[in-house]
Amino acid sequence: MVKVKKYAMIGAMKIALVQTNPVIGDFSGNVANICSWANKAKAAGCSLIILPEMAVSGYPPQDLLNRPSFINDQERHVQALRHKISGITVLCGLVTRHKANAIGKPLRNSAVLFNDREYHLIHKQLLPTYDIFDERRYFTPGHTSSIISWQGLRLGITICEDIFNFGGTGNRPDDPDILLCGASHGYEIDPVSEFLRDPDERPDMLVNIAASPFSLGKFAARLHFFQKLCRQTALPLIYVNQVGGQDSVLFDGQSLALDAGGCLRARAASFREDMLIIDSETLAGNSANSVIDRLPEEDTSATAFAALVMGTRDYARKCGFKSVVLGLSGGIDSALTAAIASRALGPENVLGVALPSPFTASGSIRDARQLALNLGIGFEVIPIGGLYEAELALLAPLFANLGHDTTEQNIQARIRGNLLMALANKFGRLLLSTGNKSELSVGYCTLYGDMSGGLAVISDVPKLLVYDICRYLNATGEIIPNRTISRPPTAELAPDQRDDDDLPPYDILDPILAAYLEDNKSPAEIVAMGFAKDVVADVIHRLNINEHKRKQAPMGLRISGKAFGSGRRYPTAQGYREDV
Repeated sequence: MVKVKKYAMIGAMKIALVQTNPVIGDFSGNVANICSWANKAKAAGCSLIILPEMAVSGYPPQDLLNRPSFINDQERHVQALRHKISGITVLCGLVTRHKANAIGKPLRNSAVLFNDREYHLIHKQLLPTYDIFDERRYFTPGHTSSIISWQGLRLGITICEDIFNFGGTGNRPDDPDILLCGASHGYEIDPVSEFLRDPDERPDMLVNIAASPFSLGKFAARLHFFQKLCRQTALPLIYVNQVGGQDSVLFDGQSLALDAGGCLRARAASFREDMLIIDSETLAGNSANSVIDRLPEEDTSATAFAALVMGTRDYARKCGFKSVVLGLSGGIDSALTAAIASRALGPENVLGVALPSPFTASGSIRDARQLALNLGIGFEVIPIGGLYEAELALLAPLFANLGHDTTEQNIQARIRGNLLMALANKFGRLLLSTGNKSELSVGYCTLYGDMSGGLAVISDVPKLLVYDICRYLNATGEIIPNRTISRPPTAELAPDQRDDDDLPPYDILDPILAAYLEDNKSPAEIVAMGFAKDVVADVIHRLNINEHKRKQAPMGLRISGKAFGSGRRYPTAQGYREDV
């Protein structure tokens, strides 16, 4: 039986949980945003405002942390922040210096609690180095779990990863909640348990500030983990998470408060900035997003679409683009990409371009045009037949007596990529590539052709999920032309071509890829799931030999637990092959 210690607060207070969407290195903008939210919180009668991990700099700053000027500028803006805010206590994340000449890295990932009279620092103890994370590259870990007393309330403050090793759960890599939350790596310390060693010095409340990346299914896993933690410690929990897109990484926000029994008392919005004001005694919130009962089951299609819209909007905005261009083939991948871009940036800022070749069906152009009308985006048609014939004529002396193969197909794709890049350059638009995860996995795409672009919007969306999202978008009326959804997928680079002439059907391909890429199953285990041995061997062979393509692909938005990009570190030149 856990002994619950009653805290001696000076009455109930309001606490603001504010999930911000920082721009990395935009210290002036980030500080101004923090000040704006602090003023709103103070006006609403709040005594404390809590913001995410590295709220001042944005997360993750990566090798900007190696620039001395970056740290100097952050310190200057932190001082300005302290002078600009009064009458309310602030808890937020920032980067601090490690002691001069001390052993270890020169920086720390820290949290600061400050007001007109106080200034307390807490240092992150568990520094992740898996998947996209590389915090040990920059930071020295903290070594103590410190309880900060504020207004009679004892706060056990942790930073993101620190909370996920409670009870040594990180040593149980088979726990699905831990796997989805991220901490499955056998850390040797448990910061939360350190708070509980002395029954008479327990905190009254756990607080976790985070920059925890989004993936499908992660919120439910995170919530389940937090509920177990609250019940086992008999402590309430406040969790404040970053929101927004940062390069390929998406942050969902969904900050929350749970009572000591693990009941979810309040939840902030997903995929947008939000301030959730809670009562310090009941933990109940005042936002329309607040949740008392359990959450409904996650709608995968709706959640994926919302995440991709946010990621596209933020990538364009933070990179200085106001408009985008993309190729519209009449197929489902480009249709979904256009729908995401239209919602993210407004239809007036999206240009779709059809680039028909001699093998393009008239119905494909009709479907592309109808999609553009449905979305209200710009639409142009640029036939490529003349360029294609001219290029074949130039190559004819060298290609004499050689039959057509994928070379001629790739020429068409590269002509399209070249023309789309010209439009992007001339009009200052961001070119969106439209390939999905299934294609990228097995190399069913063309370097310098359909892979051209500045952002691969759906490169972490398997083909079957592409269809599901499009059906979701059409639930209240046709947005994606119905024929685009119902027709067999085809690249239209050769006569009567269909995807399943070259690939296994997607209802076979996608589960094999998920098992191998995300569940880390061996080929033999995948065969044991009921898939044909030769099909499994072919898929994995294609995946292995196309690593070079993926390393040259545009940055893609991550929505799965294991995406291509910085979190996948496989060598391109290698000879290892697993037996099937």
